[in-house]
Amino acid sequence: MIVALDGTVLLVAQPSLQRDLGASMTQVQWTSTAYLLAVAALLVIAGRLGDRYGHPRMLFVGVLGFAAASAGIALAPGVGWVIALRAVQGVFGALLQPTTLALLRLAYPADRLGTPVAIRTSAIGVAAAAGPVLGGVLVAHLGWRAVFWINVPVALAIAVLTLAVRAPAPSRTGSQRLDLTGAALLATALAVLVHTLTGVPAHGWTSASTWLGLTALAGVAAAFVGHERRTAHPIVPPTVARSVPVTASVAILLFTTGGMFGALFVTTFFFQDVLGLDPLASGLRALPLTALMVLGAPVAGAALRRYSPRRTAILGTVLVVLGIGGLSQLGSAGTWAVTGVAFAVLGAGFATVMVTATATVVGEAPPGYAGVIGGLKQTAMNVGPSLGIAVAASMMMLRPSAAGTPTAGATPAMSAATGPTLMVLAGLAALALLPASLLPTQPVHRARRDMAAPDDHDIHSVDQPQRSIG
Repeated sequence: MIVALDGTVLLVAQPSLQRDLGASMTQVQWTSTAYLLAVAALLVIAGRLGDRYGHPRMLFVGVLGFAAASAGIALAPGVGWVIALRAVQGVFGALLQPTTLALLRLAYPADRLGTPVAIRTSAIGVAAAAGPVLGGVLVAHLGWRAVFWINVPVALAIAVLTLAVRAPAPSRTGSQRLDLTGAALLATALAVLVHTLTGVPAHGWTSASTWLGLTALAGVAAAFVGHERRTAHPIVPPTVARSVPVTASVAILLFTTGGMFGALFVTTFFFQDVLGLDPLASGLRALPLTALMVLGAPVAGAALRRYSPRRTAILGTVLVVLGIGGLSQLGSAGTWAVTGVAFAVLGAGFATVMVTATATVVGEAPPGYAGVIGGLKQTAMNVGPSLGIAVAASMMMLRPSAAGTPTAGATPAMSAATGPTLMVLAGLAALALLPASLLPTQPVHRARRDMAAPDDHDIHSVDQPQRSIG
């Protein structure tokens, strides 16, 4: 929740930060990019560290580091310090995200994960909705530094609560030697991927820098896969990589987050640049999305207990596609009522997808691998938005000018591009229907079986997914 809150309040604070520190638009963008690069590159590795050394310990270190980095940013004398400390904040943020999922897996039986996962999803929705409002109040009365100071007491409170957490000690499987080479290759591949995607809005898909990044990504990814096949202790264990429910759930999250966050990117520009709304009014237009995320998550958790993951994932994906498709009417004769309904449908669908995919991923995790699987899930949640925004920005023809300010085409051109762009993003989300069709066909309370991790000497012989796929 603290990570979601931090990300949304920063968006409101960036214009004030730019004016106060005399930063260029490129430097302001790097206050977000530096954090995203660190988080995306290290999530899986952070989860593996939790499996080995204990998730409460990683959570404690993560929240203290997050608090210290936040305080440093609040005291930063220049934008260079802000960018560097945002990267440090991202390192500790990476420790937080997979740990919370792993602790859910250790605290609840696999067939009872629906409710706690739904509560977690609702909390994220509340934080995302509160961020712009809280950020606006803090910036208006106390300045941009206040949005980082607010993290400190919250993080310290979480650290105190962490001391009360009692979780099982790491299993022998989770205590294997950490594959440093694999970790470095994976971190490099993810960093190159995210850096390339974040550069697409400025340079386009056909630019030399984009192709260079994609070529480098292919080379590093090939080296990572080759190393993982040879090493005795891969960073992503075969029992995880070969699990159809896990890989399908990660793919679902990648495509649906890409579609949804790309749509939010497009609608934000449409509301502010075409309709002339201020940031607060623009955010209020999207409140139905947040409301249905919060209200829909418990319903999705109940549905998951009654119906199969396959059915709930397909339903959620269809709702996401319909919601984005409904938003495509913005550029034509769409009314605010239609827009509100579209946002609500999108929120309900995304809540259903989030609860289903998260519960499936975490439930499929053997306790010794709960962290690394949580890291994979969170990686998809971070890479997906970068992909969606890259697709959206390239279609909307948004390019930073030489001076660093956005120079999208004329407002009529942007308005005309809104509908087609949102339909493409709906198509991106629809790609999740394929992996959704691979999820189990029985409700979790009937299909779940013992998911204890295999012994070290058996791990490379696991060829079947952890659940039967109907």
